[in-house]
Amino acid sequence: MIFGTGIDLAEIRRFEKWINDSGFTDKYFAPEEMAYIRSRGKGAVNSLAAGYAAKEALCKALGSGFDGLPLKEITVLRDEKGKPGFRLGSEVQRRVEACGKNPVVHLSLSHEAGLAVAQVIIEVDNG
Repeated sequence: MIFGTGIDLAEIRRFEKWINDSGFTDKYFAPEEMAYIRSRGKGAVNSLAAGYAAKEALCKALGSGFDGLPLKEITVLRDEKGKPGFRLGSEVQRRVEACGKNPVVHLSLSHEAGLAVAQVIIEVDNG
């Protein structure tokens, strides 16, 4: 059963000024996220915007917005095939687990025409 969905759209050019701003990146991104983002070369700003959108989309799927959620505890990582997913810190994990039995968090990212989009679906067992 779907507990919640969240979608966020980010204007990539807004993130051009933040890609080298350690005050911004240190506040919202884990070191391994920034390592991946920087490895993207010319696509680094796209990845930064998509990663931030993913964090916002998860907050929306939880139904809480940013209400006290530490965004740095929401880490966007890729598996060996490049599929995006989350590693969650304890506070965010508690919120996800409160959604229902055996929660699964799905993440999809894309960017095109100056925009990055993230969609999150939280699925829980119905039984």
